[in-house]
Amino acid sequence: MNRLNPLGATLFLMFMAFSLGASAQKKLFTFGVEKSFDESIVNPKAKGKPIQWIDVNTSDTTWIPKGKVLVNKGNPIGVIRSEKMYENFIVHVEWRHLEKGGNSGVFVWSDAVPGKNDLPMGMEVQMLELDWVNQNTRDGVTPPIAYVHGELFGAGGMTASPDNPRGERSKSVENRCLGVGEWNKYTVVCIDGTVKLAINGKFVNSIRLASKRKGYVCLEAEGALMEFRNFQLIELEPGVKRPEFVVDAL
Repeated sequence: MNRLNPLGATLFLMFMAFSLGASAQKKLFTFGVEKSFDESIVNPKAKGKPIQWIDVNTSDTTWIPKGKVLVNKGNPIGVIRSEKMYENFIVHVEWRHLEKGGNSGVFVWSDAVPGKNDLPMGMEVQMLELDWVNQNTRDGVTPPIAYVHGELFGAGGMTASPDNPRGERSKSVENRCLGVGEWNKYTVVCIDGTVKLAINGKFVNSIRLASKRKGYVCLEAEGALMEFRNFQLIELEPGVKRPEFVVDAL
């Protein structure tokens, strides 16, 4: 039988790896909108551009768009990502858990590469349901409630400097999340390696000096039924004077 020469074999393996990677990341649906900073300030009623979401390592049955709501069934554990990468931007999203102790989150500046791990490299913005701490005691000790409320941390090898340290993670300074079945609002400001988080209208957490400062935005499935709605992303274009007052006011 014919055999490939070493160069041919190498090219064949590269092609197969590319093909497998491409097949693992397919377009799913549009959800939420992207706006420029000027649009969001000057013309807040502007419709914006729909955001295309791409499967990284979940399933096309994990996510069900229902009108303005995106249902997240939670399994298999993994993420979907935005079609494009972002550097400096603001995300507003509403979310609610439909199971007690549910787990989910949003990743920013993620590489979103399928691999051995379920979750990719990126800065995670934690979304846990209130009862999670009661369901995950260790040696009789209940985790701090601040772990639930928008903890910020580098995942998959990303590093950062927490403003409210809990080890390498940054915890919220105030309990503001609502429980199962109730909608929560997150505003996530991502500028020059700094992430600041507002929960239900008040800034309560921040982390700085992220080792990765450009990447995809991801939505996470982590074993629990929950929903997202009203996803808006305001991109801050390079070269344009950045709204430093947004960060200074936090």
